[in-house]
Amino acid sequence: MPAQDPSQSSPVPAGAAAGLPPVAPRTLKDRVLGVTRRLGLTGRGGVILGPYAWLVLFFFIPFLIVLKISVAEPAVGIPPFTKLVEWVDGGLDLHIRFSGFQALFDDDLYLLAYLNSLKIAFVSTLCCLVIGYPMAYAIATAPEKRRGPLLMLIILPFWTSFLIRVYAWMSILKDEGLLNNLLMGLGLIHEPLKILYSDLAVYIGITYSYLPFMILPLYATLEKMDHTLLEAAADLGARPWKSFLTITLPLSLPGIVAGSLLVFIPAVGEFVIPSLLGGSDTLMIGRELWNLFFNSRDWPSASAVAIALLAFLVGPIMIFQHFQGRDQDKGAA
Repeated sequence: MPAQDPSQSSPVPAGAAAGLPPVAPRTLKDRVLGVTRRLGLTGRGGVILGPYAWLVLFFFIPFLIVLKISVAEPAVGIPPFTKLVEWVDGGLDLHIRFSGFQALFDDDLYLLAYLNSLKIAFVSTLCCLVIGYPMAYAIATAPEKRRGPLLMLIILPFWTSFLIRVYAWMSILKDEGLLNNLLMGLGLIHEPLKILYSDLAVYIGITYSYLPFMILPLYATLEKMDHTLLEAAADLGARPWKSFLTITLPLSLPGIVAGSLLVFIPAVGEFVIPSLLGGSDTLMIGRELWNLFFNSRDWPSASAVAIALLAFLVGPIMIFQHFQGRDQDKGAA
C-alpha cells in the first residue's frame, strides 16, 4: 500500500494535538447567554429588565417611528413620506413640518371625531359597568364549583372571530333581523325599528364585544373581598344597599377602574364596529385614521392624529395610577 502524503492528511485540532478533548463550536444560544452573563442580565437582573425591554421594543420604538412620520412631509411613493434629514450639497437638509398637527385645530372634523369617539366610548364603558358588575358579583359569590363554568361562558365568545361576531349583530339588528321579527311577533311594535347603521348599534356592538374585559377585573377584585365584613354589617343592622355602598363598592373600586380602562381605551379608537354597525353617519376617530392611512395615503397627517389620540388617552391612565397609588398608601397606613 502506498504511503499517504502528509500534505493531504486532515488537520488535527490544536486541542487534540496537545492531548486535550476537542471543543465543540459555540452555538448562537451559547453566544447570547455569554453576552447576558457579561452584562449581568441573568437571574434577578434579567427578570427586572424583561418588562422594560418589552416596553421599549413594542411601545417606545413604534411610538418614535409614528412621531417621526407625523413631522415628515407626504410624498408619492413607498413609503409615502419624505426623510426627515438628507445630506444635500455638503450639508444637512431638514424636512420637518407640523401641518398635520395644525390641521387638528383648523379642521373641525377632527374635533368632532374626537368628541364623538370619547362620547361613544364613555357611554359604552358605562353600559359595560352596569351590566358587568352584577354578573361579576354573581360569579364571585357563587359556589366555588360553579365559578369555573360561569367564567368559561364569559370567555367563550373569544373563541369565535371578532369579525364574525360583529357580522352576527348585523343580522340581528337589521330591519328584517331577529330582533325586529321578535318584537313584531310579540306585538310590541308594528314596523321595524331603525337600529342598524346608528349610534345605538355601535353602543350595542361595543358593549357586547368588550363586556368580558369589564367582568374579569371586577370578578378578580370581588372574589378576593372579605365577605365576613358584609356579615358583620348585617349583624349590626345595616341594610343590604347600605352594606353595598359602604363596603362592597369601595373595595371593588380598583376592579371598576381597571375594567373601565380596558373597555374605554380600545373603544375610543375602535374601527370595525363603527364601520359595520354604524354606517357612514357614525363619525369616530378610528375611521378617520383608516381613511388617512389607506384612502388618502397621508401617513404624516394620520400619524399626527394618532399622536393626539394617544395624548387624549394618557388622562384616564393617569387617573388610574392616582387611584392605585392612593389605595396602596391606605393599605400601607
